[in-house]
Amino acid sequence: MSVRVVVLAAGQGTRMRSALPKVLHPVAGQPLVAWVVAAALGAEPDEVVTVVGHGAESVQAALPAGVGSVLQEEQNGTGHAVLVALAALGDVEGDTIVVLPGDMPLITAATIRRLIATHQEHEPALTLLTTRMADPTGYGRVVRDDAGGVAGIVEDRDADDAQRLIDEVGVSTYAFAGSELLRALNAVGTSNDQGEMYLTDVVEILAAEAAPIAAVAADSSEVGGVNSHDQLAAAGRALRERINLDWMQQGVSMVDPDRVYVDASVQLAAGVVLMPDVHLQGATTVAAGAQIGPSVFAQDSQIGPNAHVWYSVLRGAEVGDSAEVGPFASLRPGTVLGPETKAGTFVETKNTVLARGSKVPHLSYMGDATIGEDSNIGAGTITCNYDGFDKHATTIGERVRIGSDTMLVAPVTIGDDAWTGAGSTITKDVSPGALGVERSVQKEIADYAARRETQRRTRE
Repeated sequence: MSVRVVVLAAGQGTRMRSALPKVLHPVAGQPLVAWVVAAALGAEPDEVVTVVGHGAESVQAALPAGVGSVLQEEQNGTGHAVLVALAALGDVEGDTIVVLPGDMPLITAATIRRLIATHQEHEPALTLLTTRMADPTGYGRVVRDDAGGVAGIVEDRDADDAQRLIDEVGVSTYAFAGSELLRALNAVGTSNDQGEMYLTDVVEILAAEAAPIAAVAADSSEVGGVNSHDQLAAAGRALRERINLDWMQQGVSMVDPDRVYVDASVQLAAGVVLMPDVHLQGATTVAAGAQIGPSVFAQDSQIGPNAHVWYSVLRGAEVGDSAEVGPFASLRPGTVLGPETKAGTFVETKNTVLARGSKVPHLSYMGDATIGEDSNIGAGTITCNYDGFDKHATTIGERVRIGSDTMLVAPVTIGDDAWTGAGSTITKDVSPGALGVERSVQKEIADYAARRETQRRTRE
């Protein structure tokens, strides 16, 4: 018996009030639908297919390799969406068809496995996932008969006053016998408030036929859908708690986990210390012994062992073993800091490589530069890398001392062991071991203050 999962991700999500399809709203570094698909794959089914509609191409692009999709050209309800999926799947006789909503990011693979196991053990026509909620507003109520069996699910908008008092709700998650699902779907009508085919009507049809229906209870913390930005934020908090707890159990130290934001795609080593207000996104990796924060944003960056990064922004940067970044540094794409280097206070780098032991301590911009080992860049130094048309490279050798407030007008090369004088504008290469200095002759005008005072009085 094959298990085939259908993820419903065709809706627009009008309550989000956003041009972005609802299932593409990001939470903890991934779109909503990616969390659902990951949970489905974790249950190890034979096939996963996603029904797409609004923003179909963008939703398809968010799916991992091996997960197929089918287009619901007209959004005529959840029942219609499943019918479209079944047509794409072909023969489902004897299969278990699991249906998941694409906006339920907290669902776990363990819960999906439990749903499948219960269904396959008892072989009913349908096994549905339910939960109890203190405030069930917005969810379809599970209506039971006098014997306690499931008699149907009534959508919130179609429920009467008595039904709205029911706290057991369906969470749009089902395991069907494939043949029973297809037969019942073909009998579903559109006589409801929205004029659509509801998948919940299948439950009522099967119950009316006295077909066997099973139910599996789930923790309400797992099965909340996302229909608004406040619910998106709540889901993000819950996912971050899971992510942070998992990393702490693997040996990562977090001084205040509630103020640490780690995307699901980030990789951390045991022994990493994360201080408050750290945001790690994308393909960022952090090696053992590194201390990150307070107040660091790092995206698609690699931070080496024993590095220290604080009060800084890193985008597409690489920080080496025992390097120091910050406070208030900005490392832009293409920055590579070698071992034991430093990019200090109010330093910006872009497409720049610092070799072992070199330092840019403060108040400098290094763009399109290569800096050799054990060189020091004085405060206020700028690589003037853009001529208005093209970017040009600056090459600084080993053991170089760049004086404070030096303007390096690229393209220019500073040789090994060379120096530049403070306040110089360097437009020509400096030979190895030489001092490059450029200054006009200092002049002094005597009695200048008195002259200015006389001019002021005259104007009065």
